[in-house]
Amino acid sequence: MLYFDSHAHYNDEKFENDYKEILEQVTKSNVAMLINAGADVETSKKTIEMSKKYNYMYSTVGISPNDIEENIEKINEQLEEIKKLAHNKKVVAIGEIGLDYYWNKENIKLQKYAFIEQIKIANQYKLPIQIHTRDAVNDTLEILKNIQKAEYGAIFHCCPLNRELVKEGIKLGIYISLSGTVTFKNSKNADEIIKMIPLEKMLIETDSPYLSPEPNRGKRNDSRNLKYIVEKIAKTLEKTEEEIAKITYENAKKIFMIK
Repeated sequence: MLYFDSHAHYNDEKFENDYKEILEQVTKSNVAMLINAGADVETSKKTIEMSKKYNYMYSTVGISPNDIEENIEKINEQLEEIKKLAHNKKVVAIGEIGLDYYWNKENIKLQKYAFIEQIKIANQYKLPIQIHTRDAVNDTLEILKNIQKAEYGAIFHCCPLNRELVKEGIKLGIYISLSGTVTFKNSKNADEIIKMIPLEKMLIETDSPYLSPEPNRGKRNDSRNLKYIVEKIAKTLEKTEEEIAKITYENAKKIFMIK
């Protein structure tokens, strides 16, 4: 049984001192591939450098809604850097990008601008996008439906367990990536959301070092915890863990165009 972690942050400062040791343990736990995600220019550069050292690691580059600059001129400078990084052969998506009104409500126009422009970059380089959306369901869907289509596919990374977002995302052909939140005891609609997702559009992720699943909630997360997410999905869908691991592994290879 092999796992594919479709979104992690081993470029995060929480892994600064021991990421090599952690990755060694990760690969011993049947995690055969993972995506190391960028969130700003510096972490995007770092993830590319890391991915060059590990055959099983691929990269995304992008500016998250929580890391954009305070004016369009500076955002455009960031976007030019992302364009340069997108050329690298280990880059398989533009992300994480999107909208976040939970942490930032003062710069909504700038968030939308950065999101739209990065979708354009993804289309230019024939890459899918990894979307971060929080408390911004309507605007996220409006952009994807009516303003700027992601021509090479999209993923709702660490997808919020929101019925409307998942329902409309599925209509748009978007992949739904489930994280440790589906295992949380207070995630009352996790089972319903899991059952809503077509198996061919389902991914799994850790979002390491964040959002450790039960029974490790509150601890630093890493890809070894994928097994708990798979366990939860398999139980909910009355399938084997091997089936879910295989399906999500092949789905990830498909959307990220990894042979």
